[in-house]
Amino acid sequence: MKYTIKQILEETKHRSWNYPTKRWKYYQEWNKALFFHYKIDVSILRELVPKNLEIDEINGSAWISLVAFTMEKIRPRFLPPLSPISDFDEINLRTYVTKDGKPGVYFLSIEAGKLLSAIIAKSLSGLPYEKSIISRTENSYQANHPQRNFSFLADFHVGMKMKHKTDLDLFLTERYCLYLNENNFLFRYEIQHLPWKINQVELDFLNIDYQINNLKLKSNPNLIHYSEGVQVLAWGKEKL
Repeated sequence: MKYTIKQILEETKHRSWNYPTKRWKYYQEWNKALFFHYKIDVSILRELVPKNLEIDEINGSAWISLVAFTMEKIRPRFLPPLSPISDFDEINLRTYVTKDGKPGVYFLSIEAGKLLSAIIAKSLSGLPYEKSIISRTENSYQANHPQRNFSFLADFHVGMKMKHKTDLDLFLTERYCLYLNENNFLFRYEIQHLPWKINQVELDFLNIDYQINNLKLKSNPNLIHYSEGVQVLAWGKEKL
């Protein structure tokens, strides 16, 4: 089911703070998303996360997530989407941080399946987009980033819809801002979407091999989610 912009803006009960009063700047859809969540030692994360961001923890544990999805219909507010640029597969590696009472995400890497999309997204947002080789089908998602020796392959089936989300499920999915460190300045992007509708995932095969400094991800996530996706409104970059 697709929602109108008005419906997306009106539903705010799930948020812990109000979104900005200014007009939103970008629309995008994060569709058919796979989440692979890992507990991680805070000391490893501290090397990768700016010191002016607090690493967010739940029950004494910090987490990172590899999220593989399809970006669709991304566009500025007053322009239509252009499919060759607006639609592409994406994989991001993110961790969970907080600043000024606003819990959000911080990206350690972002891969896009189209070169032009990666260039434009990085230029407009400042986020660390890089071109990767990505392909997907209904039940498979595969990526290879030769320059960084990242590799990912998941064969899966979507399971039952989760009727009740745990505190951990909410901690890992319901984030309404993202942080960016650019030229030693910290920025925040505010976003709004309806709550993620989450399904369980049945894995047929999984291979994950990512390494950034002392951070190593292998094929043993602590938790996995799937979602058909969300429609997202994003505001402009705010310098902190």
